[in-house]
Amino acid sequence: MDIVIRAAIVYVFVYLVLRALGKRELGELTAFELVLLFIVGDLVQQSITQDDKSITAAVLAISTIAVFIVVQSYVAFKFRPAQRVLEGEPVVVVHHGEVIEPAIRRQRMTVDEIHQSARTEGIADLAEIEIAILETDGKLSFITEDHRRLPKDEHRFD
Repeated sequence: MDIVIRAAIVYVFVYLVLRALGKRELGELTAFELVLLFIVGDLVQQSITQDDKSITAAVLAISTIAVFIVVQSYVAFKFRPAQRVLEGEPVVVVHHGEVIEPAIRRQRMTVDEIHQSARTEGIADLAEIEIAILETDGKLSFITEDHRRLPKDEHRFD
């Protein structure tokens, strides 16, 4: 039972730390951050199982964390307010070609990062962007001003 309690505590702690890091950091890890993630994983394993290297300890720890993940996703799915707390909300960072400075500061992003993501999507100038949204998974979504919409009569599903 000790392993289950430690796994639950470590799960909550790691979840809170990752939420505190913000969306952008989780969306694009640098090589250093990836190495750090492996180190954290090892430290988490050691703190959960301590010196118990048995299969039972590993199964209990993994099962506990899996149950937490399933419960968290179910709660987020069933209760909209809980989804906002557990997963966060998308944030508009560009509107009609203008960067929303307070939004990118809160997300610890730079204008250069937005430019880089826009170029990756084939957008040369921020003025082309109607709206850019930092999604809950840390990725940027762009809607450009030249997006095409089909006339109503052309929305067919043949």
